[in-house]
Amino acid sequence: MDQNKITLATIGGHGFGAKVATATAINHMNRFTGVMALDGGPIDHRYYESYQELAQYIQDVRNIGIEKYNASDVIKKIHERVPHPKWRSIIL
Repeated sequence: MDQNKITLATIGGHGFGAKVATATAINHMNRFTGVMALDGGPIDHRYYESYQELAQYIQDVRNIGIEKYNASDVIKKIHERVPHPKWRSIIL
């Protein structure tokens, strides 16, 4: 990315590449706008702490009722409900 003067990108991968793409994006969140993980494996993620944490944050922001607020107010409410900066960045 640096060599080609690319500042932001969406990264993707298939199979093991999906895991590499996800890990890369997580460790360099300031460089990636998203991840496309294709066939990330037949794993039940519901038992992982990080999955449960993200699921709870999604539930919390799902209940904001964005139709009642402008974009600035929604962002403020997300900041209130998602204290973890990395998860907040993904949700925003």
